[in-house]
Amino acid sequence: MNTSDDGGRPLVDGRFRLVSRLGSGGMGTVWRARDIALDRDVALKEVRPPDPAAEEAHPGLTAQLRARAIREARALARLSHPHVVTVHHIVEPADGSAPWIVMELVEGNSVADRLAAGPLPVPEAITLGRQVLGALRAAHAAGIQHRDVKPANVLLRAEGGAVLTDFGIAAFDEATSRLTASGDLIGSADFIAPERVRGEEGNPASDLWSLGMLLYVATEGHHPLRRATSLATVVAVLDDPIPPPVRSGALGPVLTRLLVRDPALRPDAAELDRLLAEAAAAPADAVPAGFGPPTPVAYPAPPPHPYAVPARPRPVPARVPDRRKRVARLTGGLVLAAALFALALVQVLPKGGDGGGTGGLGLGTGDGKQTGSTGSTGSTGSTGSTASPGSTAGTAPTTTAPTTTAGSHLTPAGVRTAVAAFRDATGVSTVKQLVVYEEYAVAEIPTKPGASTYDRYIYRDGKVSRQGIGGTISSSDPDEQPFDPTRMPWDDLPELAERADRELKVESPTSRYLIAERWTFNKDRPTLLVYRTNDYSATGYLAVDADGTQVHKETAD
Repeated sequence: MNTSDDGGRPLVDGRFRLVSRLGSGGMGTVWRARDIALDRDVALKEVRPPDPAAEEAHPGLTAQLRARAIREARALARLSHPHVVTVHHIVEPADGSAPWIVMELVEGNSVADRLAAGPLPVPEAITLGRQVLGALRAAHAAGIQHRDVKPANVLLRAEGGAVLTDFGIAAFDEATSRLTASGDLIGSADFIAPERVRGEEGNPASDLWSLGMLLYVATEGHHPLRRATSLATVVAVLDDPIPPPVRSGALGPVLTRLLVRDPALRPDAAELDRLLAEAAAAPADAVPAGFGPPTPVAYPAPPPHPYAVPARPRPVPARVPDRRKRVARLTGGLVLAAALFALALVQVLPKGGDGGGTGGLGLGTGDGKQTGSTGSTGSTGSTGSTASPGSTAGTAPTTTAPTTTAGSHLTPAGVRTAVAAFRDATGVSTVKQLVVYEEYAVAEIPTKPGASTYDRYIYRDGKVSRQGIGGTISSSDPDEQPFDPTRMPWDDLPELAERADRELKVESPTSRYLIAERWTFNKDRPTLLVYRTNDYSATGYLAVDADGTQVHKETAD
């Protein structure tokens, strides 16, 4: 760097005058700069090498980060697309020090900033999805995968239109093996595709999963797989069921098609664009836009994106399975060790995340300023003809919030009504899993008696709706086998509810729900889990056998 003759202000490469800092963090600093040769403002990223301790702990880290930064600039320079941030120039100092990347200055905020004010309207989310998809299609055609699509990495121009940025961890088809360290989990934990967690690379469908998760968050107002820690989130990404979208309108069936763990079953980019176009053209009432979602909770707005110039309703509870089971069955010893190593490495590498995600190397500063704020279409099925669910008076809990409300499904009569409705609508009397909330119930039901495939259904207001394809039932996995839900101890619900409120130590619970499923730690027998959660992610549950005997208790402590 040298200086200009105008007040001694620094010049980069004898051409770019630093004007003001836009953001700073572990990965570096992003500046507003003036290109004195072309007389225009630009965004100038100063890539910061790791501290000496990090280099000593991981020899070659500085060179790796420099190579990734240069690769980022070259990746973007190869693309010319209205929804991809433009790279103008890269400065590679002759002494081998950290490079500078010169980009367009996007006058606007990130999608993460926008979501801090609340979910997107469905038409706006569909438009956003098609624009980001267009950017990904251009990148994939050039042999580039983004690998970290999330709300913080999508900017919104002040004049309109989305811009995909932060290609710093993108994998060139021809460079992946050279620049990706073994066991290095790259990407934000809550938006990374499950196959990438397992170490599989080279599949553009993984970027489409991340886009689908971004759109889910944008319309549903919460992340279905985010957990209290990065490792817990990784395990949830690998296996936890994704609650069917309930407020995404015509976009809901598209998300159901997209967010499946087998990348071969996801629509490709061309089909996804067609599905989004059909969703955009669908009447407003083509798919129910919601099922009486809970009252939103206000969250503080995140800091602005470090190089964008400024111009969650309460989560539907997701299944929280026993982590020991999921780590043992899905990740295995070697994969878990790699994930732990990766997460430990990410603590040394510069961070850039979305509310707790695991780092990213690229155009962001990586200091947490990029926080989340992230076949045929599954059709609506037949409607059941059962009556509205009944209710019974629950035992008064010890907390200030009622254990159940009038008309709640969390009563013996309410659950039995929902179970009967699922059976009448599908002709199948078994379920793979049943999740019951106060307002509605969700079931995974075999496509026919004895089938190895299942679909997802929702029961609400006396009606059953098919939400889309579920997946396959492994004949070798005892805890996936369907069971008869009528044999669960529903008569014990009032007493279990009172005990859960009293014993689980979840302060001011705001969400109560039940899960009935086969459970490994109950010898793969059908088990009823009674959950309590609050807005601070404190979670506890009681697990009881089909005869009502308690087999486990997990408190929030």
